[in-house]
Amino acid sequence: MSGPRWDVEGRNWPNREASRFVETPGMKWHVQVAGEGPPLLLLHGTGAATHSWRDVLPLLAPHFTVIAPDLPGHGFSQGRPKQGPTLPGMAAALHALLDKLDVQPVLLAGHSAGAAIALQLVHARGEATPVVGFNPALMPFPGLAAKLFPSLAKALFVNPFVPRMLSGIARIPGETGRFLRRATGSTIDAKGIAAYEVLMSNHHHCGGAMEMMASWDLEALSRLLPQIASPVLLVHSSGDSAVPLASVERAAKLIPDCRLDVLPGLGHLAHEEQPARAAELIRMFAEQKTGAPA
Repeated sequence: MSGPRWDVEGRNWPNREASRFVETPGMKWHVQVAGEGPPLLLLHGTGAATHSWRDVLPLLAPHFTVIAPDLPGHGFSQGRPKQGPTLPGMAAALHALLDKLDVQPVLLAGHSAGAAIALQLVHARGEATPVVGFNPALMPFPGLAAKLFPSLAKALFVNPFVPRMLSGIARIPGETGRFLRRATGSTIDAKGIAAYEVLMSNHHHCGGAMEMMASWDLEALSRLLPQIASPVLLVHSSGDSAVPLASVERAAKLIPDCRLDVLPGLGHLAHEEQPARAAELIRMFAEQKTGAPA
C-alpha cells in the first residue's frame, strides 16, 4: 500500500525540516522530531497526520524533544502493524518505534483516536506516564463513524472502491474544507485545509483511516480505562460535532486520576484552531505531573 509521495505531495508539508523516516519491523515511519529537552510524543487522530500538530510542535520545541509520527496507514508512513490496525496493534507498533528511537516520553498527547492510542500505549508499557487527550474518542457511542467518515468504514472490506470514491470527492474544489467544518465543527487555516486535501484525495490514506476505524474495539477500551495508572488531562470543546461531550464525561469518570477541561466555542480540531492554548495546556500539565519546566 502506498500513500502520498514525499517528493511530490510532501514538498510543502508543514515542518518538513523536522521530518525523517525510521524503519521498524513491517513499518517505515514518517516522523517529525524537533527541539531539545524531555521527550514528548504527539499522536494525531483518524484521517490526519503530523500536520495536525503543525503549529503546536514549534511552540513545544523550546521545552521538549517533540516526536510526532504519522500513524500506520496514514500520511507518509508505510507498512502495516504486525497485529493489524487494531488499538493494541497500533500501540505495539508505536512501542517498537519508541524503542528504535531510544526515547522514553515524559508525556504523551493525543488528539481524538490518538488519545485512545496514547492510553493503550502507556498501559501496555506498564507506565504511569501523563497523558493529555484533546477531543478524545474513548467511548463507544452512536454516530462516531458516521460523523468522522460517512458510515462506510466497514464497507472497505467488501467494496475496495469506497476509498477511491471518497478520495475523488475530496478532489472537488472546496469540498475538503466544507467536510471538515461539517464533520468537526472547527474552522481551520488554509494551510491546514491544504494538508487535509493532500491526504483525503489519496485513496490509500482514506483506506488506511477507514480500516483503522473498522478494526477498533472501543468497548474493550472502555473496560481498560479504570486500569489506567497515568494522570490524565482530557480537553474537550463545546462545539465538537464529532465526539459528544457526554461520552468524554463518561470516560473521565472511569479513569482513576483524570481531569476534564472544556474549551468554549471550539470544535473537534481545537488544537488546530488555538494551537497556543493547546501547547500551554500540555506544558502546564507536564510541569505539574513531571516537573518539566513550562
